[in-house]
Amino acid sequence: MLYQEYYHKVLQVLDHAIGDQAEKLQKTAALVADTLAADGLIYLFGCGHSHIVAEDLFYRAGGLAPVYPILDSALMLHDGAVKSSCLERMCGLADPLFKRFPITQRDILFVVSTSGINSVPIEMARCAQEKGITVVTVVSQAYAQDTSRHPSGKKLSDFADIVLDNGVCHGDAAVEIGTSGIHVGPISTISACTIMQAIVVQASQMLWEKGVEPPVYVSGNVQGGMEKNMDLIERYRSRIRFL
Repeated sequence: MLYQEYYHKVLQVLDHAIGDQAEKLQKTAALVADTLAADGLIYLFGCGHSHIVAEDLFYRAGGLAPVYPILDSALMLHDGAVKSSCLERMCGLADPLFKRFPITQRDILFVVSTSGINSVPIEMARCAQEKGITVVTVVSQAYAQDTSRHPSGKKLSDFADIVLDNGVCHGDAAVEIGTSGIHVGPISTISACTIMQAIVVQASQMLWEKGVEPPVYVSGNVQGGMEKNMDLIERYRSRIRFL
């Protein structure tokens, strides 16, 4: 059954994304732990479906509270999917967007883009690096030979302190329907979210080992959950406007 093949492809991708990148994941988690210990924030950005990764970490039961998603409707899907794809390729959009957020050198920025070749993610990472902010990218190495759409010829990985591979195939769709040439089953969101949640888990443990209680939300749907979360919400509301 094709769904079983897809399932095994997902497992293979996750085995690579997590198992083969242990050293990078540990290093990234340490950076996140140090950022939070210094009262910094975790910023996340992606266009199109990649913005889902930023939302997945934001205001999440079992997730860290100091997470600031960089969300812009024009680059997401609900305000015009085709439009968002066109805008992602345009130069000059990232700079004014970057300046709308109070990101500083004590913070860390994650930029997610499977291809890593479009202008807005590239320029977002460049803006951060030019300001001395640590940048971690999540891309697919399957696109390593693709030509950048940015006039500089640079790719997203060129502006990263750490590059994490989401392990998906070129084109993302993982399985073929018979011999039709039709491929279905994208995995990039599953992989990128797993990578990011793994970093959150490890960074939380590292914080605990430093003697710092990880600022973690609990589910608002368990007894007393929302009341417990209010301290964190009030702590970060003035710094994270989406709260």
